[in-house]
Amino acid sequence: MRLATYQSGKVGILYDATSLCDAVPRPQIGPALLAPEYWREAGLVTGQAPGRGQSLFLEVGDRQWVLRPYRRGGLVARLSTSRYLWTGLERSRAFREVRLTARLYQAGLPVPRPVLGGVVRHGPSYEAALITERLPATRALAEHLGSGDLAPGLLHEVGQVIRRFHDHGLDHVDLNARNLLVDDSDRVWLIDLDRCRLRAPGKWREGNLARLGRSLVRFCVDETSAQQALEEIRRGYSDAQPVIDRGL
Repeated sequence: MRLATYQSGKVGILYDATSLCDAVPRPQIGPALLAPEYWREAGLVTGQAPGRGQSLFLEVGDRQWVLRPYRRGGLVARLSTSRYLWTGLERSRAFREVRLTARLYQAGLPVPRPVLGGVVRHGPSYEAALITERLPATRALAEHLGSGDLAPGLLHEVGQVIRRFHDHGLDHVDLNARNLLVDDSDRVWLIDLDRCRLRAPGKWREGNLARLGRSLVRFCVDETSAQQALEEIRRGYSDAQPVIDRGL
């Protein structure tokens, strides 16, 4: 992986030069890559993920990517669903997420490989989008909980994976059952690192687990099942071999 920066006028893009070079046809770096319309007109959109961001699935030659426009939620979305306060290129949400994801990916943690993140400035505000490699044959943990088809030991593995990320210092501010994906080999992946950061050990770890516990209530058949699921995740978390050297 080799991160490089493109800047032209009001546009800034941080991209993995290796990913783009390997894609055939090779996309030309520029602001068009941040626009869903560009990919639709090129006939490279193969599907769409649920959620307010309306992520698009892209097929570029033999590469499978996901384009995710940044979208606001909550009360602030009444003012703008897609614009954020400009405080500098490196402090933009897209650049920060690409750099963080790249560090975790290079550390061998189960996150999707980042392809690019970019921003378009509009005076005191900006819009942004992110492209990552698509994880093949994955389903959200939420879907497994809702259908009741949990593989033996899966929740224990979820706990161990979360512990690995915590030992590397990742504070995932939106840890929930939709951001944990499970592939067809029952490997667990973590996605959506927007606003996440690396921190020294602290109470935030328990806060992450508590947030996950609240999301389990939404997707399990009842609160008892959600509590049992969280207990199994916590057992996996406790059983995980701690990482002594975070290496980041």
